[in-house]
Order: sequence, then C-alpha cells, then structure tokens
Amino acid sequence: MATRHQAREAIISLLYAYEMGTNSDEFTSEFLEEKKIRNERRNDAIKAFDEILAKQQEIDEIIKANLKDNDLEKVGMVERAILRLGIYEMKYLKIDRPVIINEAIELAKELCSDSSPRFINGVLANIK
Repeated sequence: MATRHQAREAIISLLYAYEMGTNSDEFTSEFLEEKKIRNERRNDAIKAFDEILAKQQEIDEIIKANLKDNDLEKVGMVERAILRLGIYEMKYLKIDRPVIINEAIELAKELCSDSSPRFINGVLANIK
C-alpha cells in the first residue's frame, strides 16, 4: 500500500496536471494506478484533489494573504500545489500543523528548487 507521502506526491501531481489543462477522470485513474495509489489511499487522494479544486478560490485567498507581494501568479505551479494541499490539510482535515509543514517542506525538497522549502515553510508557518 502506498504511504501518505506517496499519496501527497500524487495529489500535487494531479493539481499540477489540472493547472496545465491535462486532467480528466481517466487521467486521474490511470495516474494513480501507475503510482500504485490504491484502495483507501486512492479514495483519500481523489477526495482531497476534488475538494482542493472545489475550495481553490478560498485556499488561494489564504495563500495570497500570506505572500509578501500578494501575487500568487509569481509562485511556481508545483509550489502552489504544495501550498494548496498544505492549507487544505490544515483547514479542512485538521492534521497537526507540524506534520503538514514538515511534509510540505519534504515535498518541496523533492519536487522544487533549492529555495522552495524555505518559501513553503514561511508561508505555511504564518497561516493562522
């Protein structure tokens, strides 16, 4: 069974694909199968992805409020996806903040530039 970390990576990839315009139910299903995200983790990943999209405007407003220049478009797409997932988990799943922030930093280390982990940490740590 896939780990939560692997499921989070998949959600970030799906959010990225959605933003790039490359998403459908078929794509989502095939992608999760390819990444071996199955059973309960698969259901949780799909639910999180769908809910993040449904709440994206609200989540993005939280991100903007915590950016120095308030310009979300300047944030890289992968970083935006990590922030959206982190805020979703904080606000709607009520997962412990240190766990969310640590996980987001680790994802940024794996998927983004060298400066991204610090940026991600700064934004998520400021969210009330």
